[in-house]
Amino acid sequence: MPNIKSVKKDVIKSRKNHERNISAKSAMKTFIKKARIAVDTPNAQVAETSEALRLAIKAIDKTAQRGIIHKNQAARRKSRLMKHANAATQA
Repeated sequence: MPNIKSVKKDVIKSRKNHERNISAKSAMKTFIKKARIAVDTPNAQVAETSEALRLAIKAIDKTAQRGIIHKNQAARRKSRLMKHANAATQA
């Protein structure tokens, strides 16, 4: 643990931010997982599936906007999710 007061505050702040970032990433992954499950469900309603996709994309955009993930990673995740959804609707 550092001796300088301002550095102690910085350590505490970085730990808080780290916890918040971990939580946001976890929530984003959960929304993505729910969307993939909704897409893969054989007789799912179109409204439920589109709502799950909308929430997942919203979570991805929000984490990228906050700087928790890189914008290219957000684009890649959204692209893969939509690719999966489109392939499921074609089949």
